[in-house]
Amino acid sequence: MIDKKDAVQKLFTAKSSRVDTNKGDTYYQKLYEQCKQRIENLKNIEPFGGNKAQLQDVLSAEGCDRRDFLKWVSATTAMLMLPSFFEPLVAEAAEVMNRVPVIWIELQDCAGNSEALLRSEKPKVDEIILEIISLEFHETLMAAAGHQAEAQMQDAINTFKGRYLLFVEGSIPTAIGGYYGTIGASGETFEEHLKRLSADAAAVVAVGSCATFGGVPAAAPNPTGAKGVMDIVSGKPIINIPACPANPANMVGVILHYVLTGELPELDSLLRPKFAFGYRIHDTCERRVHFDAGEFVEEWGDAGAKNNFCLYKMGCKGPMTFNNCGIVRYNDGVNWPIGAGRGCIGCSEPDFWDKYAFERPIDDTTIVVASNSIDTKIDRSSFGVVAATEIGAGIYAAATALEKKRADKGEA
Repeated sequence: MIDKKDAVQKLFTAKSSRVDTNKGDTYYQKLYEQCKQRIENLKNIEPFGGNKAQLQDVLSAEGCDRRDFLKWVSATTAMLMLPSFFEPLVAEAAEVMNRVPVIWIELQDCAGNSEALLRSEKPKVDEIILEIISLEFHETLMAAAGHQAEAQMQDAINTFKGRYLLFVEGSIPTAIGGYYGTIGASGETFEEHLKRLSADAAAVVAVGSCATFGGVPAAAPNPTGAKGVMDIVSGKPIINIPACPANPANMVGVILHYVLTGELPELDSLLRPKFAFGYRIHDTCERRVHFDAGEFVEEWGDAGAKNNFCLYKMGCKGPMTFNNCGIVRYNDGVNWPIGAGRGCIGCSEPDFWDKYAFERPIDDTTIVVASNSIDTKIDRSSFGVVAATEIGAGIYAAATALEKKRADKGEA
């Protein structure tokens, strides 16, 4: 179990949590050969679950051409912090994603992460890729129900024992013996359900703020005793992909990294993949220049809001939140909360609902906010320098003229 308070304090006081991307040619060449062999091995395996769909056929059916796919490959390679010469391998890895079985369960949640994928007007490559994976069980998407669904899930567990990735959406209630959440005819609690399924998984991926840190169900006074996956599961690799909802690019990125390398991505102290959560929102925000200049929105609808000034004084938690929202964005890269004029609420951080979701800065923060515009200060100081320069030039000119007059008299 991780002490969330200590972990967050350690993370926020650290100088940087970014991945070391300058690991040298030898490292990347070795990794390239490892990934190449991994993909060749996967190609020799029959697709799981009878899912023999070809990626290019699915892309064409959804209106995505080869150019769209190659753009996605380039962006995903960069997101995974790999050199550009890995792009052909990333493309091949996407085509063999149906060789890695996935079981997706929903617990105490709103299905927001699944809905974020399903409600897109125009599917993008990230979402199409999810159609290619061997999704053996997903309560929201599958046609089966009741005993038939339970039998299908158990069959997947037995068939892919030790090989499947378990995706978990939603928190786990633990109060009153866990009976705030039960599933199936047997009345199995969510906690029992999670422990049983995670026992035979290759790794457990917690998707969304609820599954990672408890989310909204864990907000004070937390009557159901809601907890995140990492507080329940032990002895298994755990990957946290927080946010409300999690970005599809980050979900696919984790699966793709596993398909490509056979390993889990590098994680931070909160078990989040560094390729996605190694960035502070504040450092990638397009409004950062206004923060540095002391230009803020003081109230909704004022001149600052109309000029897209910094939202920090309106409660934006970008300076203490780690996520790649400002880079990847949502809805095919169209926009993100700050771009739409709403400050970050820190939904990828633990206990955000109790600590961050207010339209005011945190009281005990150590962040220093500029009170006057830097531009104004520069203008004032520049005026002083110019004035001093002009005065100095005038004195010099007068002194030169006087000296010349004296010299002329002396010569006469």
